[in-house]
Amino acid sequence: MATQQVTDDTFAAFVQSDKLVLVDFWATWCGPCKMMAPVLEEVSDEYQNQLVVGKLDVDHNPSTAQQFGIMSIPTILAFKNGQVVKQIIGYRPKGDLVGQLADVM
Repeated sequence: MATQQVTDDTFAAFVQSDKLVLVDFWATWCGPCKMMAPVLEEVSDEYQNQLVVGKLDVDHNPSTAQQFGIMSIPTILAFKNGQVVKQIIGYRPKGDLVGQLADVM
């Protein structure tokens, strides 16, 4: 299961899931965001029974980024039942990312 594109309009519905929902706040010009993309694809594929991953471009969807006070990208917010349960800022290799999510999966 690949990562899904999320917008200001689709965000609220996307984070309402019985699975853990990761939303990657990113931008096309962001180097660390480009490094994070394949990591999130791997995590999405490997843990598809436990979580879903969405990507929200902060340049095209500023309302949601502002709502959550996103000041640095990439920022990954983890949601359970529509509520933020974890925030991860900056690039993380796969093992580190999965380790940081272990307590909320």
